Amino acid sequence: MNIAISSDHGGNVLRKEITSLLDELGHTFQDFGPPTNDSVDYPDYAQPVSEGVAAGNFDRGILICGTGIGMSIAANKVKGIRCALVHDVFSAKATRGHNDSNVIAMGERVIGGGLAREIVKTWLEGEFEGGRHERRIFKLTELENK
Repeated sequence: MNIAISSDHGGNVLRKEITSLLDELGHTFQDFGPPTNDSVDYPDYAQPVSEGVAAGNFDRGILICGTGIGMSIAANKVKGIRCALVHDVFSAKATRGHNDSNVIAMGERVIGGGLAREIVKTWLEGEFEGGRHERRIFKLTELENK
């Protein structure tokens, strides 16, 4: 799987933990930074990941900031993105199975590295269940196109 990943300054440590996991799992990825811990604006780092996933250049995207909230809001402004804010394994599984999420956001100040690794692994391994959920995804797409 080809994955885009980014954070703001509040998610740098967790981003490095997750890129290590992606290496371990054998996924290819592009890390969009930031390269330092200097304060940056999360929309600037959510945008290339979200646009890359929406364009089909990446299979999935992972965004990290202090809480995950800002990144998830920014990502969901990009047409074609279904970004879920996830801080537990059950939600990671559910958002793939039911929402066909293509981006997740997490908060470094909310969860630790061990849990984040389990969330990402579960989410990457998850598959969209289709069925009744397809109708709901179609309705989301209709809302997006209004």
